[in-house]
Amino acid sequence: SAFQFIPQVFDGVEIRALSSSSTPISTKHFCTDLIVHGGSAYRECIDNGTWALKSNYSSCEPILEEKRKYPMHYKIALIINYLGHCISVGALVVAFVLFLCLRSIRCLRNIIHWNLITTFILRNVMWFLLQLIDHNIHESNEPWCRLITTIYNYFVVTNFFWMFVEGCYLHTAIVMTYSTDKLKKWVFLFIGWCIPCPIIVAWAIGKLYNENEQCWFGKEPGKYIDYIYQGPVILVLLINFVFLFNIVRILMTKLRASTTSETIQYRKAVKATLVLLPLLGITYMLFFVNPGEDDISQIVFIYFNSFLQSFQGFFVSVFYCFLNGEVRSAARKRWHRWQDNHALRVRVARAMSLPTSPTRISFHSIKQTTAV
Repeated sequence: SAFQFIPQVFDGVEIRALSSSSTPISTKHFCTDLIVHGGSAYRECIDNGTWALKSNYSSCEPILEEKRKYPMHYKIALIINYLGHCISVGALVVAFVLFLCLRSIRCLRNIIHWNLITTFILRNVMWFLLQLIDHNIHESNEPWCRLITTIYNYFVVTNFFWMFVEGCYLHTAIVMTYSTDKLKKWVFLFIGWCIPCPIIVAWAIGKLYNENEQCWFGKEPGKYIDYIYQGPVILVLLINFVFLFNIVRILMTKLRASTTSETIQYRKAVKATLVLLPLLGITYMLFFVNPGEDDISQIVFIYFNSFLQSFQGFFVSVFYCFLNGEVRSAARKRWHRWQDNHALRVRVARAMSLPTSPTRISFHSIKQTTAV
């Protein structure tokens, strides 16, 4: 057959040399520093005069795969992640049930807290599902695992949009002095649940046509396609910081002397948001930070990131539910009411079990005694 030359091609790492296709051969080159450390990669030249579709980088060691460098620390970090997510899910479910059962505190402010807690429950559940994806499924890029990644990222975005709703509600009520009774619940529900949908759909389309590999998960942070949803998240974080600055300024000047119950609740909500917003912002910004080349910086980054990422839901439950004065007061009343009803049932049961006699206590007298 005629002697053919295959043209040079660029696969994003290195330009291939000219090669003959008269017999199947492969070209080999050293792994570049941009993507891999040491070793070599190759791409086969097939006998029809074209290169193989993909290069083989199996002998290269990815830069991000630091697990080989810090195996013990990554195992401990994984344990911290599982422990933190389990504790967070437990605390979040308790908080969710409290908001569900305590109807007396179901105002717009607590409904917003309730939705924020719901997004964290769903996000943590999706995190556990992501852990079920093994290496083979990850590499085969199955459609269902891409769907799990998409849903997980959707709940990540809803987390920050509901934090934005928290800030927006407080800013409207305190800075703009707008009556909270006039605020529409559906507007906040639309911001928190609906706006993230087109953002994630646009991201999924971008992934499908540009980075359709590895279940759309596990690539380096800061890739251009990922900015489709990371950009709006950073934007709402920055807007929230502006909201909180104005809120604190007003509270320090105009509302300092006010002692109304509504103002006290606003102050508590602001304190919770001031603590949680930097916490959530810091954990998200960590993905864009280079922890440094030295071992100590790498190890500190591993533990710090694992702890904050996994315990986010726990902190949200504590500040917005367990330390919420309204929730604690309503739960205490509910508990006392249950105790009274339980005591009444016990006394009635004992009275009904007594033998018939002139001294038998009637149900009506028990009820009157309990009422007194």
